[in-house]
Amino acid sequence: MSSRVHVETESSDPYERGRQRGAQVSKAVERTWPIYQSLFDASAKDAGREPVDVAAVAHACLDAVSVWSPDLLRELEGVAAGSGLSLTTVMALNARTEVFGVAGGLALTECSTVVQMHGAGGAAFSTQTWDWHEELADGWHVQTVQGYVHAYAGLTEFGMLAKIGVNSAGLGIHFNLLRHDSDGLSGRETPLAGVPVHLLAAAILGRTGTVAEAVDLARSAPIAASTVITVVTSDEAACIELCPAGTAVVEPSDGWLVHTNHFLDPGLAEGEAVTRVVTTTFEREDALRSRVKAVPGPLDVEDLTQLLCAHEEDGVAVCRHVDETAELGYRSATLATVALDPAHRQAHVSEDGPCRRTDVTTLRAHD
Repeated sequence: MSSRVHVETESSDPYERGRQRGAQVSKAVERTWPIYQSLFDASAKDAGREPVDVAAVAHACLDAVSVWSPDLLRELEGVAAGSGLSLTTVMALNARTEVFGVAGGLALTECSTVVQMHGAGGAAFSTQTWDWHEELADGWHVQTVQGYVHAYAGLTEFGMLAKIGVNSAGLGIHFNLLRHDSDGLSGRETPLAGVPVHLLAAAILGRTGTVAEAVDLARSAPIAASTVITVVTSDEAACIELCPAGTAVVEPSDGWLVHTNHFLDPGLAEGEAVTRVVTTTFEREDALRSRVKAVPGPLDVEDLTQLLCAHEEDGVAVCRHVDETAELGYRSATLATVALDPAHRQAHVSEDGPCRRTDVTTLRAHD
């Protein structure tokens, strides 16, 4: 069993649920928030831009969330009260993807996701690597959350309501970062007001039980930065590609879904921005598609996760290890591996990459 922090919240009142979270993560956020501030500055410098006005991005997101989901805003207010942080800082943490979208710069090396529609036992299984900055290796925790329409469990970062997980209706989500020409400022003098994609993840986990419901909810949210949220149940799945320019849905092909860090929808791909940064996303997708084509039959969760064990000597690093000589912002590594079993409402979360999964924690979402 992992010694990693396990956050638990259970109130049906959004403010109280947030306060419970804030009280449990306050010390950790005090440690991780300065790291994020340094990464924001490094990202802007890398792009040749002035430092990001983080407060301006946070306030733009607050405006969007206050209209789209007042309950989420109340929950963030509770996190601020419980942690002793300002609401601006709490929103900036939940909107870290949006802040990076404004900053630009830095290499993109985040996440590979695979879904098998008919795994062992006939139900869908899914798995992903979560690649992020090595400096934030201690910046995440596991959680079980009750009080929404559906309870949910999984992994998230300190101060954030949700990221990767599964809910009590048997719906799970995965997260991969994307970049699009419409992200961030995109020629505007002020940040685009939008619902942070990590808050959208919380809403999907807490409020939806089918892929169709998740897609409808995602389409209703104004977005300020790109991502893909892969939604999976025991018998259906889809990748919801999101950016300020629009939303697209990618369906399974031959019983599989594979997504890395570039747009698959042809329309949104016309605004693809990832090709202008250092990335292995296209090579990772090709490698994983080759691997799933060679699968002889249905896999269980463990065997599915082993498909992600690919390193540079295999042609491309899906399982990523830190380059100790790299500068701040370029020290990317697989911080966690997450496998979802929607039929059993389970999330299997482990530290490190799939080649050396340690301290696997199995969480179950239940009302």
